[in-house]
Amino acid sequence: MTGIQKLAALMSGARVALGVGLTVAPSRAAGGWLGADSSRPATQVAIRALGARDAVIGAGGLMAATSGRGLRSWMAAAAVSDLADALASLAAGDSLPPRGRIGVVALASGAAVACAAVATASAD
Repeated sequence: MTGIQKLAALMSGARVALGVGLTVAPSRAAGGWLGADSSRPATQVAIRALGARDAVIGAGGLMAATSGRGLRSWMAAAAVSDLADALASLAAGDSLPPRGRIGVVALASGAAVACAAVATASAD
């Protein structure tokens, strides 16, 4: 495995873990981001769907990193989904707890840049 593949595997594994957490324990995993709304049943539907999305993108990234095929596409998908998370959090404005909004915007933006960089550096 190349250094880029190892980095992609690490990032993808973290995405799988986050996705599983959001799917299995939506209120606990998203409470800091969404505040009290994370415990609402209707909100948990969206949190679980988001978790499934991240788990699938992470699993695809892991498979691509270990096989050496398709890594650029999976990491680009991860970058786009992270950018969407950051923009959605910005658009929500004051409806989100300030700490959660700032944290998710910072984390998701950084992840989007990192995933885009890995996608660009990928050999495939």
